[in-house]
Amino acid sequence: MNSKPYLSIEDVKKIAAAAEAEAQAHQWAVSIAIVDDGGHLLWFQRLDGAAPISSQIAPAKAHTAAVGRRESKGYEDMINQGRVSFLSAPALQGMLEGGVPIVVQGHVVGAVGVSGVKSNEDAQIARAGIAALG
Repeated sequence: MNSKPYLSIEDVKKIAAAAEAEAQAHQWAVSIAIVDDGGHLLWFQRLDGAAPISSQIAPAKAHTAAVGRRESKGYEDMINQGRVSFLSAPALQGMLEGGVPIVVQGHVVGAVGVSGVKSNEDAQIARAGIAALG
């Protein structure tokens, strides 16, 4: 039988703390979502001042990055380059930059999705969180 790494609650707390610290360092009001490899929500937080819609967008970005096994920006780029039919892809709702997969030992074990500031800044926060895993 094969085995693979997975996110523990301690891993999730490290990611969340580092992502929050990155957002706070820049005074960015965002929502942060962390999901497992199936896109199921493990952690969610909406920082003070974050727009209400960000609480729906962040988990969607995380889900898309986890189940797609790639950054959500890839889907956004595809659509922006004219492949609008991709908007009909099943189960993918957060096709905007800001969802970043968490890769451990070559396995996607989950993803972080952030929403609330510019998309590249959302991705910056997600990557800072993931970097906390070492």
